[in-house]
Amino acid sequence: MTFSSMIARALLLLFLLSGPLAAQEAVRLVYLGLEEDPYYEPQPLYTGLSLRDHQRPLEGLHLGLRDTRVLGRALGLGFDLEEVTAAAEELPQALAAIEESGPVAILLDLPPEAMAAALHAAAPETLFVNIRDSADRWRREDCAANLLHTMPSDSMLSDALAQYLRARNWTDVLLVRGTTPADDEEARAAKGSAAKFGLRMVAERAFELSNDPRQRERSNIALLTGDARYDVVWLVDALGDFGRFLPYATYAPRPVVGSEGLVPRAWHWTFERYGAPQLNQRFRRLAGRDMSSGDWAAWAAVKAIAEATVQAGSAAPEEVRAVLRAPDLSVDLYKGVRGNFRPWNGQLRQPLLLATSNAVIAVAPIEGFAHETDALDTLGQDRTETACAR
Repeated sequence: MTFSSMIARALLLLFLLSGPLAAQEAVRLVYLGLEEDPYYEPQPLYTGLSLRDHQRPLEGLHLGLRDTRVLGRALGLGFDLEEVTAAAEELPQALAAIEESGPVAILLDLPPEAMAAALHAAAPETLFVNIRDSADRWRREDCAANLLHTMPSDSMLSDALAQYLRARNWTDVLLVRGTTPADDEEARAAKGSAAKFGLRMVAERAFELSNDPRQRERSNIALLTGDARYDVVWLVDALGDFGRFLPYATYAPRPVVGSEGLVPRAWHWTFERYGAPQLNQRFRRLAGRDMSSGDWAAWAAVKAIAEATVQAGSAAPEEVRAVLRAPDLSVDLYKGVRGNFRPWNGQLRQPLLLATSNAVIAVAPIEGFAHETDALDTLGQDRTETACAR
C-alpha cells in the first residue's frame, strides 16, 4: 500500500471515529448514452443468429454505487447517478444541461462520432470517463485533457496477447482479418504489438464472403490459412461473422488467438483470484447475467471516483477530479494490482485477462516483461510512444 493510500485510510478512520460530515454531500455522476444506439441493437447474421450482442453497462454502474454505500455513510456522502440518453442531434443540448448540474464526471457510452461531438462541445473543466470505446485514436491523436478511460485500448489488448505468444515462443504469426473499419483498427494494433514484442507476421490474409469462384481462396478457411508456415493464427474479426469457424479448421493444426480461441479482455466471468469471484457473484445477483468487460469498465469508473473522493475528503468536483488524475491514486480493480490513470493519455493502468470461453489462462503483464517504472505500462502506449498532446 502506498503512503498516500495509508493517509487516505487514516482519514477514513478519522471520519468514522468523529462521525459523518456535518451535511450530506452528493457526489454526482452522469451516464451519457445514445438513444437507439446501433451498438446495442441485436446484430443478426444472414442465418438469423445473433452472436455479438451487447448490453448497456448500467448494471456495472449500479453495482459500483452499491459498493459505495458503506463508504458514503461513513463519510456523510451520497453517490448519485443520473442516466441520460439522447438522440444524436440532441446531444449538445443534453450535454449543456448536464454541465449545468455540475457532476464530478460524465461517463461516456457513445459511438465514435457522438463521442467526438461531445468532447468538442464540452467546457474544458468537464471531466469525461470513457467506459466503452477501445480505439487507440482516443489515447493518441484524438486524446483530450479532460478524457479518462477505464476500457483498455486496442493496443493494450493486443500487447497482452503478444506478450503471451512471445513467452510461449510462438513467434511466427499468420494474421487473418476481416475488412471492416473496426477490423482495420484492431489489425493495426496487432501488427504494432507483434513488432513491439519481436513476433513475425509471416502473412496477412483477409476473409471476404463471396460466391465468385475466382475468390474462393478468400472465403475458404483451409485455403485462406494454407501456403504459409506459422506457429499461431491471430484472428481479427470485430463482427464475429466468420472467425468462429476458424478454430479446428485451419490448414495447419495451430492454435487460434485474438477474436476467438484465446481472447484478451478487461474482465471475464470465470476469473477466480483477487476477490473476482465475489465481484462476479454480486454482479450476477444484480443483473441476472455474467459480467462483461463493458460492465467491468463501468464499475471501475465508479470505483475510481469513489476512491478519489475518499482521498480528497470532499465531494467538491474540482477536488475529486484533481485526485482522480493524480499519480498516487490507488484503486483496487480486483485484478491483483491497484491501478491509476496514466498522465499522458488518461488510460487506466490495469492487468488484462487472456481467456477462452470458460477459463482465464493467463494474466498480463506476463511474468518476465519488465518496465523501468511500472510493469503495467508494458501494455499499451508508453509515455514515449503516444501521439497524445494533453
